[in-house]
Amino acid sequence: MPTKRIPEFFHAILWSYDLARMDAEQDARTIVVQTINYGQWRHWQWIAKTYGRPGVRRLIEETPASEFRPSALKLASLLFDVPRMKYASRSAYIRHQKALARA
Repeated sequence: MPTKRIPEFFHAILWSYDLARMDAEQDARTIVVQTINYGQWRHWQWIAKTYGRPGVRRLIEETPASEFRPSALKLASLLFDVPRMKYASRSAYIRHQKALARA
């Protein structure tokens, strides 16, 4: 059961997910990445209010830059004052996540 529900207007950018089963805290990375890549201003406002600027900044920094559209990432970096990006190939990131899950 989700602890914090995702607003219905997110269905437009989270079309492949079941919003009723998503949790704002557990699925924060997915929500932030999809918002940066495809969101409208109201999505951006919601993530800023929900996670705070430092929280969004941390999620962006921890996510490989390859997960973002370049122009969207540039805007997010400016709005959330991201000093550095994690430049790793997507395949290296996936291997790392699988290794963490096995540990």
